[in-house]
Amino acid sequence: MIEVNLLPGGKKRRPSKGGGGAGILSKLSMPDLGSLLSDSYAIGAAVVGIGVVVLLGWWYVGLSSREADVRVELAEALQDSANYADLIERNATLAARRDSIAQKVSIIQEIDALRYVWPHLLDELARALPDYTWLTQVIQVSVGDPVEFQVRGRAGSNRALTTFWRQLQESPFIRSVQLVQTEQVLEPTGQLVYAFQLDCVYSPPPLDMVETVPLFLDLMTINE
Repeated sequence: MIEVNLLPGGKKRRPSKGGGGAGILSKLSMPDLGSLLSDSYAIGAAVVGIGVVVLLGWWYVGLSSREADVRVELAEALQDSANYADLIERNATLAARRDSIAQKVSIIQEIDALRYVWPHLLDELARALPDYTWLTQVIQVSVGDPVEFQVRGRAGSNRALTTFWRQLQESPFIRSVQLVQTEQVLEPTGQLVYAFQLDCVYSPPPLDMVETVPLFLDLMTINE
């Protein structure tokens, strides 16, 4: 209770310490714990939200940059692939042309290797032919290697035929000389002769007997 001094000259009575302290404490109120916790949660949620937004923004920027880099790399890879495909196609075309040219050169070389076969054979037949013997036919009976041929002719005597046969066997260009047929026939002149047939095989001579020159010597010299 508060007392008022109405007498003049009277001293005011000081309020007691106990009453004043209680009044001050009564005026102060304790903070609400639930309110503080709610505010902390709200602040924490806001901070987390901001962090998530920042993180998502950084992630999005990184992905955008990476996507741009990947697009550039993809475009470069596609361009390189197109260049490589064109290069591979050109190489395949050149390889096909090279194989075709090599095949043609091989055929030409095979033909060239046999171009002197018959000149050699005719020379050997003429060299081995004795007197009173002549040829009526020379026939090639095989196209591949080795070259096989038949020799048909007339001999004035059995001795002349034997000599011709022996000299053909001695030739370095001819081997496997076989007497297939022989018989006596009457010529229109009334002369009795021996008709014969010999089967022979061409034999390549030793390398030291024939001098050969490459068909593409000039081309090989230019390439070197």
